[in-house]
Amino acid sequence: MSIEPEDRHHPRLEGKVIVVTGAGSGIGKATTDLFREHGATVIAADLQGAEHQADAGSEEDVLRLISMAREEHGALHGFFANAGISGGLASIFEQSPEDWQKILRVNLIGPFLAIKHAAPVIKEQGGGSIICTASVAGIRAGAGGPAYSASKAGVINLVKVAATQLAGSNVRVNAICPGLIETGMTKPLYDMARAGGKAELIGQLNPLKRGGEPPEIARAALFLASDESSYVNGHALVVDGGLSVSHPFHRQVYGQTSF
Repeated sequence: MSIEPEDRHHPRLEGKVIVVTGAGSGIGKATTDLFREHGATVIAADLQGAEHQADAGSEEDVLRLISMAREEHGALHGFFANAGISGGLASIFEQSPEDWQKILRVNLIGPFLAIKHAAPVIKEQGGGSIICTASVAGIRAGAGGPAYSASKAGVINLVKVAATQLAGSNVRVNAICPGLIETGMTKPLYDMARAGGKAELIGQLNPLKRGGEPPEIARAALFLASDESSYVNGHALVVDGGLSVSHPFHRQVYGQTSF
C-alpha cells in the first residue's frame, strides 16, 4: 500500500521541539520523519539506529533528553514516548518475574518517566502534548503476550490519570493504540506468513482486511502533537483498521455477506 506524504506547504508543527523515543525504526522513525516534514525540531532517541542513544526506561536518560531540548533548542513542546518491546508470546505460566520487570520497565515505566519529567518543562512553554504508544493488546486479550498486554493496558490508564493530575497546565496527555503494524517488532510474524505463502492473510481479522504501516500511526501522532488536537486529552486513540470494534465472530453466523 502506498502512503502519500503530507502536504508540506502547511507545516503543523512549525517551531515545536519534540522528543521521540524508539525513533530508530518502525513507528518512531516514521513519526520523526513526519514531524520534521512539518517543521518540528526532533530529538530522536533509541538504543540503536537513532541520532541519540538512550534507554527509555532509564530516568537518567529521559532527563538527559529533556535537558538537551532545553539547552540546545531552548524549549520542549512535546514528548512522544514510543519506545517498547514485545517480550514474545510466552504464556503467564512460562514468563518469569524478570521477564515482566524488563517489559514493564520499557513499556510502562518509560512513559511514566516521560510524563513525570517532560510535563513540568512543557508547562513552562505554555503547554503542549505528550503522546504514549499503547496497543490494542491493552484493550482486549489476544493481541500480545501477557506482560506486553498488561503494560499497554497500564499506558492507557496512565494517560488518563496524568491528564487529570495535569489539570490546568495546558499539557495534554494521550495514547495511541496501534493494531497490527509492520515494524521490527512484528517482523517475525510477517516473515513467517510470507514464507508460508500466506501473506494475504495478514490483517484479515480487521474490517479493512490488511495490516497497517508505520506512516499511518505517524499521522495519528502528528494530529495529537499538533494544535489541531487542542481539545483532545486523556484519550486512547485506536488506529487498528477496526480490529477492536467487535469480539471475534464468524460472518455467516450473523448472515452477513462477505464482499
